[in-house]
Amino acid sequence: MGFDDECTPMTDPLPRDQNEAAKELVRRYACAHLDKSDGPVDFSVYVVWQCHILGNKKWLVSTTLRDGMYYEVTYSASQMQYYLDAYKKFDNVCVDAVRGYA
Repeated sequence: MGFDDECTPMTDPLPRDQNEAAKELVRRYACAHLDKSDGPVDFSVYVVWQCHILGNKKWLVSTTLRDGMYYEVTYSASQMQYYLDAYKKFDNVCVDAVRGYA
């Protein structure tokens, strides 16, 4: 993966398999947002978690990039549309459950 001209546009057709479509959306988004001064970057995309709820599907997806990003892809069955939310992990705090209750 690399520069914008090497990235597949978000509007291009997606794979028919919905799991592959979720990963492809994240790959395209991540590719389009790479720092162009870094040059071409090779990375992979993987599904962390997925579920089917109330007729819709949802995936939590990540990449092997060291950018701290994770993605939520939702497929709305009624509208036949995918939605992509991009998040940045800022912190990971451990709270002891026994001490956490006051």
